[in-house]
Amino acid sequence: MLVPGACAVTSHPHPSPHPHPAPALSPGFAAAAGIGHPGAGGHARAMAEGEDMQTFTSIMDALVRISTSMKNMEKELLCPVCQEMYKQPLVLPCTHNVCQACAREVLGQQGYIGHGGDPSSEPTSPASTPSTRSPRLSRRTLPKPDRLDRLLKSGFGTYPGRKRGALHPQVIMFPCPACQGDVELGERGLAGLFRNLTLERVVERYRQSVSVGGAILCQLCKPPQLEATKGCTECRATFCNECFKLFHPWGTQKAQHEPTLPTLSFRPKGLMCPDHKEEVTHYCKTCQRLVCQLCRVRRTHSGHKITPVVSAYQALKDKLTKSLTYILGNQDTVQTQICELEETVRHTEVSGQQAKEEVSQLVRGLGAVLEEKRASLLQAIEECQQERLARLSAQIQEHRSLLDGSGLVGYAQEVLKETDQPCFVQAAKQLHNRIARATEALQTFRPAASSSFRHCQLDVGREMKLLTELNFLRVPEAPVIDTQRTFAYDQIFLCWRLPPHSPPAWHYTIEFRRTDVPAQPGPTRWQRREEVRGTSALLENPDTGSVYVLRVRGCNKAGYGEYSEDVHLHTPPAPVLHFFLDGRWGTSRERLAISKDQRAVRSVPGLPLLLAAERLLTGCHLSVDVVLGDVAVTQGRSYWACAVDPASYLVKVGVGLESKLQESFQGAPDVISPRYDPDSGHDSGAEDATVEASPPFAFLTIGMGKILLGAGASANAGLTGRDGPAASCTVPLPPRLGICLDYERGRVSFLDAVSFRGLLECPLDCSGPVCPAFCFIGGGAVQLQEPVGTKPERKVTIGGFAKLD
Repeated sequence: MLVPGACAVTSHPHPSPHPHPAPALSPGFAAAAGIGHPGAGGHARAMAEGEDMQTFTSIMDALVRISTSMKNMEKELLCPVCQEMYKQPLVLPCTHNVCQACAREVLGQQGYIGHGGDPSSEPTSPASTPSTRSPRLSRRTLPKPDRLDRLLKSGFGTYPGRKRGALHPQVIMFPCPACQGDVELGERGLAGLFRNLTLERVVERYRQSVSVGGAILCQLCKPPQLEATKGCTECRATFCNECFKLFHPWGTQKAQHEPTLPTLSFRPKGLMCPDHKEEVTHYCKTCQRLVCQLCRVRRTHSGHKITPVVSAYQALKDKLTKSLTYILGNQDTVQTQICELEETVRHTEVSGQQAKEEVSQLVRGLGAVLEEKRASLLQAIEECQQERLARLSAQIQEHRSLLDGSGLVGYAQEVLKETDQPCFVQAAKQLHNRIARATEALQTFRPAASSSFRHCQLDVGREMKLLTELNFLRVPEAPVIDTQRTFAYDQIFLCWRLPPHSPPAWHYTIEFRRTDVPAQPGPTRWQRREEVRGTSALLENPDTGSVYVLRVRGCNKAGYGEYSEDVHLHTPPAPVLHFFLDGRWGTSRERLAISKDQRAVRSVPGLPLLLAAERLLTGCHLSVDVVLGDVAVTQGRSYWACAVDPASYLVKVGVGLESKLQESFQGAPDVISPRYDPDSGHDSGAEDATVEASPPFAFLTIGMGKILLGAGASANAGLTGRDGPAASCTVPLPPRLGICLDYERGRVSFLDAVSFRGLLECPLDCSGPVCPAFCFIGGGAVQLQEPVGTKPERKVTIGGFAKLD
């Protein structure tokens, strides 16, 4: 049997006298074979050979590239259900595509009957009936049952318990095989989906580019069929000239059908709205769906962003063209990334093999330890067993000697036969002791050793649990930053912890950056500190008046974990002033107690205050006790913070001229009336109207957990009392108070040291040295904010040595 296009070869017993002439060779191939004119030179032959070989190589490279491109493109044209070329693909709500026949089959497998309607209103073809169907149009191969079973058993699209004819409309869900998720088709099912005509055209062009077969035959001819010359979209069939005239008679409505080129895939002229059978003219950006004029005015799309199809077409085309141009213009980058990925694949294979060997070695090590432990435990049991057997054997021998006529009993019977009394006494004394011990052992019989080995039982529950839970080491979970202990003062103190049940971390990486600086183009740049041990760190030299964002992540042998949530910290508005409390003057040692580190002071009025009253068990005057800082400010800006005990009766925190403070408080009487207030500062604001010069003092008054602001102070702070802006008011006492002194401007600000929210700002006479001051009336306590640098924590300097991400 001869294969068409092949040559038949027959054997002849004798060589033919007239052999067939040899095919003529092209000059290039003749030169390559060494055939040429007798006078041709070797140089010419070499040049011709090189040119032909280069041409042949370029042609083969082009063919390989075309073949590779076709194969790669073919993957995009395969249905994910049947793994064949798309035929009448439908666009699912998740933007993936599936063949219409495959979609009907999937819905039928799920029990949705009657919801696989034709999504497009196309006219019936004369070739659609069984009697006239062309043998070339074979039925579409449906997806294999096993593939559908795997798709449906994966858990997608199965909704048991649905009932037809329920009160609520049935929601049809379709398991998308591409994204492995359930997509809602609505009440109409497949009838509410659009056909992807663009994809159909691409598939048809691809088929035509790779097909090597013959022409398309007429679907209406009787065998033998003629070659089709025309196609009809309305009839959905291909015709030869005679059949086209036959099925499109003159003077009928079919005569108005426009012929097209012959094809095996017929599509409607345009997309029609599934709901209204109208041509789609607009695109809803909100729903991301094509709509017609009737859909546009429906309540379903009220308030949505709707644009004409022409605008959406141009916008999407420009975006796609721009993206495609960028990709085509960066082919070298794509190739470089492919090489990098291939190198990563090789490294993955090597690393995977190394990981397997490491796990095998560790498990073998565990096995060796278990085997060694097993041998030692068995040896211990063996020694215990031999010891018990030896003791029991000795006891058995001892009891056998008590039998009649043997052993000790037989010897005693023979001794009793002795008649010589002195000799009997000499021999029987020792024998009697042995007989007495044997008698006692006989009366209190008990085995010399226990036969139980319960003390040798092993409890391997914990070990079995550990071995069962034996798994690969996981990276540490995202740390949790302790916002109660993290704060910014002269330095930034950062504290964190790992969540419960998190794998351990060998060290941590801290990343930080300022957020109040202009953003640089490109990715966000973080300063980084690596291999930080412990769960706290100090960040030195932060910029004043800035906002830092910080995050932490842990690392172990498995790699780096996730970052913690970002934490924003405000740094003080000025450099921190370090000072101690000076108790050498202006204080009563009976009423004020300063701590050893000179950072805390407590006012305890006690018995002396009561004895100073005119009469006991009556009201008395209150004293004013003052404590100053041991450092005075003469220039620049300074900031410090303190915490006031909420139970304090009355405490004044502020600053003042050192000379005026000494003059006012050292000359003040020891016991004064509550109406006497040496403070002429701006805690009340009553003197603003009469005194134009800046006051020498500026204090903030705190009493019983509240900050007391006068009328002028509340107005300056932007606060409003119950009776209006002119009335005094109180605000809650924050955990820490901050004082910022601007010596050049002659201004002092009181802040919430936690949120850095302004509480009060007032003028101050800075004609001389200014020092911090604290006044007490009654009981109270003040604790200065301890500088962060005194904490014995790991230091991480913010400077030029920071590693940028």
